[in-house]
Amino acid sequence: MAVIAIPDPSLVVLIGAAGAGKTTFAARHFDASEVLSSDAFRATISGDAADQSASAAAFRALHRALERRLRDGRLCVVDATNLGREARRALLSRAASAGVPAVAIVLDLPPDVVLARNVARPDRVVPEDVVQRHLGQIRQVLDGAALVGNGFERILILRDPVEVEGLEVRRTPLE
Repeated sequence: MAVIAIPDPSLVVLIGAAGAGKTTFAARHFDASEVLSSDAFRATISGDAADQSASAAAFRALHRALERRLRDGRLCVVDATNLGREARRALLSRAASAGVPAVAIVLDLPPDVVLARNVARPDRVVPEDVVQRHLGQIRQVLDGAALVGNGFERILILRDPVEVEGLEVRRTPLE
């Protein structure tokens, strides 16, 4: 079983396509109170987690909650695709302001796995063209080394579904 160490407190940024398993990963390894989900904030604001027109308001609310949690010295996991540079920059800026490290966990699973998981989702299926676009963005982020040198203390790239299933997350106190 592979073990990853996460500083506590810290900002954990999940990165991956819709259907890659970010929400499942967050639920398996972190307490629900530690997870800030863009879908949950969209649902709170508009009543529909899939309502992309609510995204701007949802992320403003997510960022306010993130700032407060980090300021209070609490571990925080952001469950969103986080594929855009500006989205990551906004998160990293808040972690830096709070003086806590940021960890990126990238779910870079094979496209056929992501597409199959997406269509098997019990709640909502994201259109395939959107998932394909996300998969292309992951390639750009990783192949272009967009995460390196941008404020992440650690970058963990998970490519194998078996590895993801067998992973254990351990917290290490931030000194």
